[in-house]
Amino acid sequence: MGPTISPVDASRRRSRAGTLAYYRGRRGVRDHLGAGPPPYAAPEAGAGPADLGSGATAGRRSETGRGRGVERTETESIGGFFATRTGEPGPGHLPLSRLHAGDIAPLTARVDRVAARLRTPERRVAASIAHLGLAARLWSTALGPAALHGEFPDPAAGALYWDPELSSPDDLCWTRAGSLPGTVDSIREAVQFGHLVPLAEALRGDVRISRRLLWGNAGSALAGALREIHRWARERDRPEVADRATALTTGLLDHPDLSGTVRGAALRRTSCCLYYRCPGGGLCGDCAFDSPPRRPLSQPPAPTAASPARDIRGPAGRP
Repeated sequence: MGPTISPVDASRRRSRAGTLAYYRGRRGVRDHLGAGPPPYAAPEAGAGPADLGSGATAGRRSETGRGRGVERTETESIGGFFATRTGEPGPGHLPLSRLHAGDIAPLTARVDRVAARLRTPERRVAASIAHLGLAARLWSTALGPAALHGEFPDPAAGALYWDPELSSPDDLCWTRAGSLPGTVDSIREAVQFGHLVPLAEALRGDVRISRRLLWGNAGSALAGALREIHRWARERDRPEVADRATALTTGLLDHPDLSGTVRGAALRRTSCCLYYRCPGGGLCGDCAFDSPPRRPLSQPPAPTAASPARDIRGPAGRP
């Protein structure tokens, strides 16, 4: 019997060969993004994944950064998802390394809160939306600074803290200073291997959800970060920032886990985050579907905040 290979090591060993046909020329990508769907694949109607961000509950405010005069950085001016906070973590923050080590209780609670807010009886739907928001935060805080400044804050799991009850920009807190070079390899190692691979395994330990859907979320979140950077660069006449972000995104998508998750100059995803299955849900701007799939005639009652959804697995939409 051979040695056990971790999901991270297995992902690293896969072939990185191949070129993404949908990135034939940066001009086509920029032109589309100028009139593309709302950032972060905002839904066509209703409160969707973009509204939830990486924290669906705004019941309390973060203490992180209070009294320290945290300044709005150039990167943060792109949008809240790109913000980085440094200093002492708040009372609800915990190191992301805990999730990666198997302590998924905070992640489970986060999924339950998202399920209650979306009024969905399907925990895999809530898990997908929660994952989409956190993936967007992790990509953005690396891609934005890398495109602007050539480096990004080191998101080492032991020093990056997350509060599952807070929204951006207060959900993440860097407790240790340090930066990494803004290259494809560095971002892939820090974000994809360092966080997205173990995060997917942690979610799959709590909810039955396909890897293809989760990597589709990761690809969609990366494309959403690129759209936001292009919007910012266009408004400020900074084409060099858009070009760097495009080159980095091209390289990041050229990996077996992410290749094929989005397609065409529109960067339209090839899977579905399942938001359409929520009561009142619609299609995201980059959804693989042109119209919502037919829903079952009856569904179990939606959960309430006092009675969060458990793992109810109804007829699936396309994962």
